[in-house]
Amino acid sequence: MTGWHAPETLIARYADGSLPDADAWSLEKHLESCASCAGRVSGAVRATAAGAVLADVRDAVLAAATPAPAEATPQDLRDAVLAAATPAPAGAPPPRTPRLLWAAAPAVRGAWLPAVLLVALGAVLLAHVAGFSGARTLLLAVAPVVPVAGVALSYGRHADPLHELAASTPSAGLRLVLTRTAVVLAVSLPLLTLAGLVLPSPGGPGAAAWLLPGLTLTLAALALGGWLGLRTATAVTGGGWLCAVLAPALATPDGAVARHLSDQLSAYVGGAATQGGWAAAAALCAVLLAARRTAYDRLERF
Repeated sequence: MTGWHAPETLIARYADGSLPDADAWSLEKHLESCASCAGRVSGAVRATAAGAVLADVRDAVLAAATPAPAEATPQDLRDAVLAAATPAPAGAPPPRTPRLLWAAAPAVRGAWLPAVLLVALGAVLLAHVAGFSGARTLLLAVAPVVPVAGVALSYGRHADPLHELAASTPSAGLRLVLTRTAVVLAVSLPLLTLAGLVLPSPGGPGAAAWLLPGLTLTLAALALGGWLGLRTATAVTGGGWLCAVLAPALATPDGAVARHLSDQLSAYVGGAATQGGWAAAAALCAVLLAARRTAYDRLERF
């Protein structure tokens, strides 16, 4: 939002109550760090029919809540309150760190983060302690589902005790989901990729071959969440991937599960053409998510 200011038409629609909720929330979020727009919006609201009512209410609240000194007038109190509530100057950096930590907290607490570490460490122990040659293959099969599970465990009543409060803020809905998804990806992608790099490779896909499939599955879960809800959507996408990769390998009659699993992964994530297909699918899921972004404004679905 740096350098951007709300146009007069947007402010006028906000003041008269005709602006859609999503746009109104976006404007209110911008006002937290833009003193210029905050002053313009305040002036526009005061110019409407509600302005006089709001002024009377404010005067009544100030008079009832603040014991005025003998020499102070209601105007003095009003000016003091407005000065204290004025946003920081445009050049001052807003206090974003506490808000970012609050928004991202459910994505890095609870059982999910230990689960990511367990998957990465378990694969390393299987390879270097137990001598299991298919550890990297198994890790690549499971890794795309890890961020999907992290998204399911980072948003909703089941994940956040303050969910109802968070969902009522201007930053709620898809913006909050994407913030927590970014934290999930920022933690899981480097950890699992690093674990894959230190594992012996018997051939097959490289340690980073799962990144595009994992991103695509995450975006697909978010896009489906607009229709099914996040938990159901993540179960569908994550469960579908595991069934597609593991079921054929486990059903092989010769018992060579590791070899067949490696062949399955090579078919699903190996090669430039396959990775290009995953990239196209990720772009399509992002478009669908953008088209369904308003579905995340409905608290009861999630």
